[in-house]
Amino acid sequence: MKIALYPGSFDPFTYGHIDIVRRTSKLFDKVIVGVFDTPEKKLMFTTEERVKLGREAVKDLPNVEVKAFSGLMVEFARREGVTTVVRGLRVNNDFEFEFDMAMINRKLAPEIELVCLLASPEYQFLSSSMLKEVARLGGDFADLVPPFVARAVLAKVGC
Repeated sequence: MKIALYPGSFDPFTYGHIDIVRRTSKLFDKVIVGVFDTPEKKLMFTTEERVKLGREAVKDLPNVEVKAFSGLMVEFARREGVTTVVRGLRVNNDFEFEFDMAMINRKLAPEIELVCLLASPEYQFLSSSMLKEVARLGGDFADLVPPFVARAVLAKVGC
């Protein structure tokens, strides 16, 4: 069985994330969306909330699971029997970051491959950070996330 891991903070899940998960689910027998519990970012949602939103976002994909993890991503991948890590690329900055991350992960776990999927054109500009900023400033972001995520974000920003 070919198992892929799509790791990230997913704070919150966007249509861009969901697009990568859907496309990955067609390529692998099983996909684990790994929600990293302690990224070096200011988070809007708790780990439990991000996992819950993720599960709702991919509930129609039978070969996809959403799980929280801590520590090294490659150790989580090994525990889960992952053969491939999937990452989405939006712009050049993503490539540079992912390249550096891939090199250290290759050193730590040479048996795990990396596959990068280019973001679909309609999501190349989309980031969770940007979305949260738009929400905090009262902008319209409803077409960038599922309705249940939009409601959760608005509840967090007090709207």
